[in-house]
Amino acid sequence: MPCEGCGLSEAAMQCPTCKKLGLPPSYFCTQTCFKDHWADHKPKHTMSALPTIPTMTEAALNAFNFTGSLRPGRITPRRAVPSHISRPDYADRGDGVSPAEEKERGSKVKVYNLQSLHDETRETTEIQRVKTVCRLSREVLDIATAGVRPGVTTDEIDRIVHEATIERNMYPSPLNYYNFPKSVCTSVNEVICHGIPDSRELQEGDIVNIDVSSFLNGFHGDLNETVFVGKPDPDSVRLVHCTYECLCAGIGVVKPEALYKHVGDAIEACAVQYGCSVVRTYTGHGVGHLFHTAPTICHYANNKSLGMMRPGHVFTIEPMINLGTWQDVTWPDNWTSATRDGKRSAQFEHTMVVTYDGVEILTDWTDGIPTYQKQLEGWNIPLPSPSHVVAKST
Repeated sequence: MPCEGCGLSEAAMQCPTCKKLGLPPSYFCTQTCFKDHWADHKPKHTMSALPTIPTMTEAALNAFNFTGSLRPGRITPRRAVPSHISRPDYADRGDGVSPAEEKERGSKVKVYNLQSLHDETRETTEIQRVKTVCRLSREVLDIATAGVRPGVTTDEIDRIVHEATIERNMYPSPLNYYNFPKSVCTSVNEVICHGIPDSRELQEGDIVNIDVSSFLNGFHGDLNETVFVGKPDPDSVRLVHCTYECLCAGIGVVKPEALYKHVGDAIEACAVQYGCSVVRTYTGHGVGHLFHTAPTICHYANNKSLGMMRPGHVFTIEPMINLGTWQDVTWPDNWTSATRDGKRSAQFEHTMVVTYDGVEILTDWTDGIPTYQKQLEGWNIPLPSPSHVVAKST
């Protein structure tokens, strides 16, 4: 067994604290190596003391009416974050609550100074720090989507995301946020959002959304995308393409003095053209100095989202689009949200900033092309158009 500290020598000395807490064993080659790497190893013990999500017992599983074919798998222990990495205020709290978020509930939208928006030499300014964490979070998501294939578990995707995040000296924002047990959300097929990575293997024909959020130098970045697992069926192609088009439609509204409530009008108008529905339970949100803050951005039409966009506002747009009904149910884990009719759901998300003359996407693909479109090109599957849709499900 290699040493957890230096990674080079064969190790036989087990950490006594890990053994006492019932954690997976950690081995070190010598007492000196153990002491030298104690600062990096110690967070494993801290995280183990935090409460975990409620265990879904066999009785609870049997009693719950799962709406689709997906079932929860085994959830492995949460992964440790080295002590040298800066943490958000909720990271080591037993309840996972962010005091800063609770304090700012109902506050006005933060306005970032855009003077240094395109001056990368001023890397310590707030807006440059937001841009940096968003850019690095995009790198993490690109690494994660590259690992998607049949036979891979969502827990393996969590490992990939966790390690890529740590390598960039970032903290994975979902980890312990209100006690969420993993470093990324992975939502498969009928799961709308907040899917917990587990032991289930991805299967040919699945779709999976990977939602990456990271914390660096006091700021969060947030993005996600849905990709195909193997060659997709026509309905999945229609759904995923529709969802991306809905994101683009919502972003198309963003400019100074635009009303936040009009984002949902544009998104739902797009979804209807593809015969899909818009989830109403979850929203876009302000992001940056906090993981979730003002504004709140509804994705459906005729909503009551408050406020007007101003230069310097930073937020996400992240429509969740369903093949069937927009309504959702929550699994007994109190996190996983699934479609009420068991039909598939997809999502795309960007973090963006309102500029003086429009909008700048901070989490865009390097070449501007979504992963799913590259996948379809590889299979010579054309992008669907609204003229190819079926009647909208209710």
